[in-house]
Amino acid sequence: MLKFGSKSDVTVVHRATIRLLDDAEIIHCDFQPQDKGRYILEYVCKQLNILETDYFGLRYMDHCRQRHWLDLAKTAIKQVKDMDPILFSFRVKFYPPDPLRLKEEITRYQVYQQLKRDLLHGRLYCSPGEAALLAACIVQSEIGDYDPKLHEGNYISEHKLLLKQTEAIEEKAMKLHQTELKGFTPEQAETHFLRLASQLDTYAVDPHPVKDQKGAQLYLGINHCGILTFQGSRKTHHFRWPEVQKINFEGKMFIVHLTISEDVRTKKKHTVGFKCPTGSNCRHVWRCAIEQMLFFTLPRASDAPVVSGGSIFSWGTKFKYTGRTEKEVLEETGPLRKEEPPIQRCQTTCLRRKASSVPATPSTPSQDLVEIRYSSLPRSCHSAGLDGAGMSEGSTGVPFSSPYCPDNTLPLLEPVSEDQEIHGRRNNGQSRI
Repeated sequence: MLKFGSKSDVTVVHRATIRLLDDAEIIHCDFQPQDKGRYILEYVCKQLNILETDYFGLRYMDHCRQRHWLDLAKTAIKQVKDMDPILFSFRVKFYPPDPLRLKEEITRYQVYQQLKRDLLHGRLYCSPGEAALLAACIVQSEIGDYDPKLHEGNYISEHKLLLKQTEAIEEKAMKLHQTELKGFTPEQAETHFLRLASQLDTYAVDPHPVKDQKGAQLYLGINHCGILTFQGSRKTHHFRWPEVQKINFEGKMFIVHLTISEDVRTKKKHTVGFKCPTGSNCRHVWRCAIEQMLFFTLPRASDAPVVSGGSIFSWGTKFKYTGRTEKEVLEETGPLRKEEPPIQRCQTTCLRRKASSVPATPSTPSQDLVEIRYSSLPRSCHSAGLDGAGMSEGSTGVPFSSPYCPDNTLPLLEPVSEDQEIHGRRNNGQSRI
């Protein structure tokens, strides 16, 4: 934590380092003790030329290795007072139900970058056939059409795109890249990727490890649709937001109160509980669920109640939602500006290079864990004077039922978060935090 001035000086300046969705890119933000979390997020979005800021957030990890989203309505330094240095990760917090409805291409590109990360780290859980198609879209976006003079042998093996990347998947991806995706511009390939990814059950899911009442290990995900649970490669439950009446917690137990219609006339109440690893983790899951539910279901943020999460047997937590809701965001009509800023697409797979100047953060995989390939030029993805073109939404698509996408029921990826991967490596003395 860089401080300019003494602790008793009200003009002391703190410095935060924010890692962007491309691991090679960081932004520094100086802020004062009275500045709230929103100041830092708005500063980052301004540097990235993003106007649709409502979908993004800043994530950090405390000294107990518990993840948090920076509360935009509260003083930033009070939330990270024990962090030295102050490190945040810029991430998509509220994944849009249909990313193609976002108004600006630059916002869609950031969501695309997030989903690439999700695919790489196993959060965007999918079958081998689906993974091959998504990988082919990334390759088409980054290297363009297949050229036999340039792309020899298994050229996709040079790209680290999936958590579990096999030769069979690479072969399928190459066939798709050479045939079905030929002629796609980077914008069209990314649009197709977004369309396909948003159809997956695990789209927008950040898996939280929990156990059910029988002690079985599950992963719990929360997104615009509701609360989902997964066991292995199978989705086991989906509690939609209209069915959810209340969410609270008791110690390590995350509890969902439901009202489910059994037929046209009958509604039945159910209560479902999931055991989290720790009490602090349970409170984090509860808050994530509350924020997602209110953002995607409330007509107006002003309608948001003060929500209490705990019971008489646990440490209670009160939460008041701030910011706009999705409905308020979508009600904005017309373009957000006369001319959209150009986009520099980060060529992350062309050259193997470690970004030694970028500090490792607990919420991002270390370079030893996941080898990420970067551009040969250390250029910023938010610098000016770059080439870009509008995204075409009329491109032809390759459906998941393509003959190049067989075995759609086979499991491929494990829903393991970046933080879990880092923690495992750190325990073995292999990770630099």
